Amino acid sequence: MKKVYIIRHGRTYINHYNKMQGWCDTPLTNEGIDGAKKVAQVLKDIPFDLALSSDTKRASDTCELIMKENINHNQLQHLTSKFFREQFYGYFEGMDSDMAWRMIAGPVGLRNLQDLLDNYSIDEIKDLMKRSDPYHDAENAQEYWSRLEQGLDLIRQLDGYENILLVTHGFTIRSLVAKYGKGKFDIKTGPRNSSITMMELTDTDTKITSYNQLTL
Repeated sequence: MKKVYIIRHGRTYINHYNKMQGWCDTPLTNEGIDGAKKVAQVLKDIPFDLALSSDTKRASDTCELIMKENINHNQLQHLTSKFFREQFYGYFEGMDSDMAWRMIAGPVGLRNLQDLLDNYSIDEIKDLMKRSDPYHDAENAQEYWSRLEQGLDLIRQLDGYENILLVTHGFTIRSLVAKYGKGKFDIKTGPRNSSITMMELTDTDTKITSYNQLTL
């Protein structure tokens, strides 16, 4: 069994400005750097065998800050991959979040993201986003999972790696929890920046065991 410590990246400028941030990228704020350093202290005694992150700068920088404090920092390798990126928001990238979610929710008679979460699954929301995108560039559920599952398969194939650090993104963590959390966790509240979500992986099973924690 592999234990995967899933961390949401530290707070960024686009988070601060309440804008949509999928594949677009901005640096960590000072608050984001401090948050990454705090979770690094929580995780410093976990003997990580490998560090993974999406290939965005915000995730990679958060990962490096965590690795720096780890008991295994001298031998830890950091691999980045597009497989672990956030959902691609297409036309809505960089848009004010409230405005974007109104555009996505409006065609089905709703007002905002919370309304959508009350009435639709995470994957259905992905499909609604693509449908509302004037260019239809946003990832739908099938496109998103085709990419992300390649990342999970990559982890499964890592022989001899038991404790894995994975730094990724808010909607991606919600998606994993929705799919593999067996309904035990409230995904209407998104994961906080620098929070910890735990996943266990075997060859035949994927299980979320905790969500959106600031301590172990």
